[in-house]
Amino acid sequence: MALLLTLLTGCAGPSLQDYQGNTPKLIPSEFFRGELVARGVVKDWSGEVIRTFDADITASWNHEGVGTLDEVFRFDDGEVQTRVWTLTPEGEGYRANAGDVVEPGLMTWQGNAINMNYVLRVPYRDDTIDVRMDDWMYLITPDTLINETAMSKFGFGVGEIVLMIQKTDSGGD
Repeated sequence: MALLLTLLTGCAGPSLQDYQGNTPKLIPSEFFRGELVARGVVKDWSGEVIRTFDADITASWNHEGVGTLDEVFRFDDGEVQTRVWTLTPEGEGYRANAGDVVEPGLMTWQGNAINMNYVLRVPYRDDTIDVRMDDWMYLITPDTLINETAMSKFGFGVGEIVLMIQKTDSGGD
């Protein structure tokens, strides 16, 4: 029984509390402001890189504390995707929603880390599938964030996205 408990505990993922004291402090309304650029890779279930992309992000916040992240992704195969996130204050975080998000997430953060878990509808062959996205973002400098997203379907890993996001301006609205 002790061995089983050890194995199960060992499989548990990180907790935001693990990052509570880390710096630089990541405050979404401060980092996600103004013009940002992203570059990354999409990996399949085996870890093989199957696509690369870059993205432009325009981020702003209104007087009620609601954030908008307008993202344009350009993939190496020529596909262009857009996603507009709305981040609405809720409890200790933000309710995160976008047009292709079928189950909104709650964005929470501590220290230099953000976690957000949601279900995204993605194109697949000639149809779409709903994929659970477990986003972890880490601020490594005041202007650079690393994002890792584990993708799963029916509890099984189907891929991963790894990207770097950088601020390109002073963040004015």
